[in-house]
Amino acid sequence: MILAPQMMSDNDDRSNDDGDVGLALKTRPKTKRPPLYKVMLLNDDYTPMEFVVLVLERFFGIGHAHATEIMLTVHKKGLAVVGVFPFEIAETKVQQVMEFARRHQHPLQCTMEKE
Repeated sequence: MILAPQMMSDNDDRSNDDGDVGLALKTRPKTKRPPLYKVMLLNDDYTPMEFVVLVLERFFGIGHAHATEIMLTVHKKGLAVVGVFPFEIAETKVQQVMEFARRHQHPLQCTMEKE
C-alpha cells in the first residue's frame, strides 16, 4: 500500500501566510546560584604570625605579601575574611585549617558565615 503525502490546506493553523512555520520555544527555569559563605580567621594571643601566613598561602592560595597583609588585619582587627565560597568548599577549608592548627598545637580559629 502506497500512501500519498498529505497536503496542508490554506486554512491549516500550523502555517503562516508567508509559508514560515512557527517554533514553540520551551523556556528553561533559571537556576539559582548557591549561597556563598565567608571564611574568616580569628585572632588569638598564641598562634605565631608566620603560621597564619603559612595557612593563608597553603589553604587559600594567597601570595606571601597579600597573606602578610591579611594576617596583620587579623592581628589588628580581631578577624579577617580570607575567602568567599559555596558551602561545601567553605566547610572543607574551615575543617582543613582547624585540623592543621591542632596538629601543630596552635589555637587558631577559623569559622564561616553566610554572606
